[in-house]
Amino acid sequence: MRVTSFHFMPYRELPADFAERYPSSFVEAPWWELGDADKVGQYYSWSLDELMHAARLGFDGVGTNEHHQNVYGFMCNPNLFGAVTAKMTRDEGLDVAILQLGATVAATSPPIRIAEEYAVLDCLSGGRLIAGLPLGLGVDANVSYGITPIEQRGRWREAIELMLKAWTAKEFFAWNGKYYQLPRVNLWPRPVQQPHPPLLVPGAASSSTWDYCHDRDLPYAYLSYFGGRSAEAVMDRFWDRAEAKGRDRNPYRASFLQLVGVAETDEQAEVQYAKHLEFFYHNLLHVPPGLLAPPGQSDYRSMLNLFTSNMLEFSDMSTELKPLRARDMIQRGFAVVGSPATVRDQLTGMARRLNVGHLMPVLQFGSMPHEMAMRNIELFAAGVLPSLQRLFPEDEFENRWWPKRLTKTAAGGSR
Repeated sequence: MRVTSFHFMPYRELPADFAERYPSSFVEAPWWELGDADKVGQYYSWSLDELMHAARLGFDGVGTNEHHQNVYGFMCNPNLFGAVTAKMTRDEGLDVAILQLGATVAATSPPIRIAEEYAVLDCLSGGRLIAGLPLGLGVDANVSYGITPIEQRGRWREAIELMLKAWTAKEFFAWNGKYYQLPRVNLWPRPVQQPHPPLLVPGAASSSTWDYCHDRDLPYAYLSYFGGRSAEAVMDRFWDRAEAKGRDRNPYRASFLQLVGVAETDEQAEVQYAKHLEFFYHNLLHVPPGLLAPPGQSDYRSMLNLFTSNMLEFSDMSTELKPLRARDMIQRGFAVVGSPATVRDQLTGMARRLNVGHLMPVLQFGSMPHEMAMRNIELFAAGVLPSLQRLFPEDEFENRWWPKRLTKTAAGGSR
């Protein structure tokens, strides 16, 4: 298994009555009442320190993503942070993947801007980039960046095709697509990895996204905030679609994101992480569905699949999560919280049940202080990480979706 330390980079301090005073954590949380630029600088610095701590302790990758106008995760351009981690890990000789989960190409015009930035990261890291290509949340693309909801998926598909051609073309070319028109494309720089860096498609239970991945032999990352039990219906359908499309059940086709809190004992872990879990689920996920996915953002096939299954656990996170306390969240499996042995056993069972070969633990969530996050990373690295990395050995399951220089069979024996 490959394990990437993933970071939301949240705003770590909000008033206790935030969810009562403001209608949403996205778009409608006023900076002039809540924001502090000096604190933001400190939060960014801590977040980068936490990612580097994980890299030094043996994680396979470090990762960030993109969101806009919110308190949940304010890394508006993840490639800024990817550049920092690429440079710092290279200087320290740390062979970890730079996983960008990633830049939202549908909201970037023209998308070759992302192709250029990803190429920069691949060059700067020496060929360690994984290029995430999410469709993106409607609240980011449609509300914050003004993309017409019904156009978002079409823009995303065209953007990916344009980026791939820009990375691989051996001649100048013009692009005259439905959404993007460019008279001359000749990308500088180009990536180190050939023909291009491995791609990863993050998503939130859209069957159209699964089919896109299976049709193009791309891996899928399920970004669930409600744990392994909640994800079973989603991932079962994902693997059913893989079989229908003639793809095998190679676990490295799938990734999963999971909030994790580790302490010396189960009891200590619950007490230690309780208020930070509630901060995350009550405040940072305080988003009404009309903002999260405006009408037209999801296509018909995905909506039909969603509403005819038991995959839709919470249709309105801005209201339905509020009655839950931390103990409820832990018991429901939203977050894996406990001693190293408890966390190891739960994550191992989850990975096997979901058949996911790539785990993205979130080890700083909500209002968690920097020192607590650093200790969480240390306990995870010492007591959980080695067991996870022994799952799904790559001499049994080929991992074609990881930087070649970091694979088990690469020159020098890098893992």
